[in-house]
Amino acid sequence: MLRLSVVSYLNTAPFISGIKKAQLEQQGLVELSLDYPAICAQKLISGQVDVGLVPVATLPLLSNYSILGNTCIGAHGKVDSVMLLSDVPLSEIEEIVLDFQSLTSINLCRLLARDYWNIAPKFVHAERDFIDTIKKNRAGVVIGDRVFDHANRFEYAYDLSETWYNWKNLPFVFACWVSVNPVLASDWNPIESALIQGISHPLEAAKEVRSLYPAHYPIENYLTERISYNLDSLKRQALETFLTSLSTISAD
Repeated sequence: MLRLSVVSYLNTAPFISGIKKAQLEQQGLVELSLDYPAICAQKLISGQVDVGLVPVATLPLLSNYSILGNTCIGAHGKVDSVMLLSDVPLSEIEEIVLDFQSLTSINLCRLLARDYWNIAPKFVHAERDFIDTIKKNRAGVVIGDRVFDHANRFEYAYDLSETWYNWKNLPFVFACWVSVNPVLASDWNPIESALIQGISHPLEAAKEVRSLYPAHYPIENYLTERISYNLDSLKRQALETFLTSLSTISAD
């Protein structure tokens, strides 16, 4: 049995749907836990799980790892759920508070600020109630489902994945399936098949979770038009490009 840590956001609904429909838990093939992205990484590093859907900025922190399969959480351009929210335009931002839930998103913001937007704000690590502190010249990186609840409160909303695409002309990979110890193909293959089945039917996943979310959440459009799940060659190129760029800010 493989212990999996999966991100608990809306964007993983097709993955979870595939795992549930394949009855992998009932067969004793999978033990599933739902966590924030940062917790997925922590559990993988500490050995609490065998495989995690982890933020890709975690990868340089691992002494040894393998990316499993050909699925991921990614986007071609606009993603709608990884945003820099602000009351003022970029040129007036003095401070950016960084969402504690994902190392990838906050480092993407730091990279964009330095090399694309050409701004030099002070970066502050967020507390759990940080969204209410975003005001005046203090902006904030907000990720996941919370964006749908809060983005309309702000005059300016910068989509980090869309900005990356405008800069690099590449998609972006936010998270992928990672192990730090060898995983047998015979153990992973049924999981991979379930994941592929899930992402092949995103509208079914949307229907399954619709009642769990507020009516204003654009669930169907988000799962079919915004999130891109296939870890293809172009996304692998984008991942390498991001990790290379990330190495230049790791000591900041």
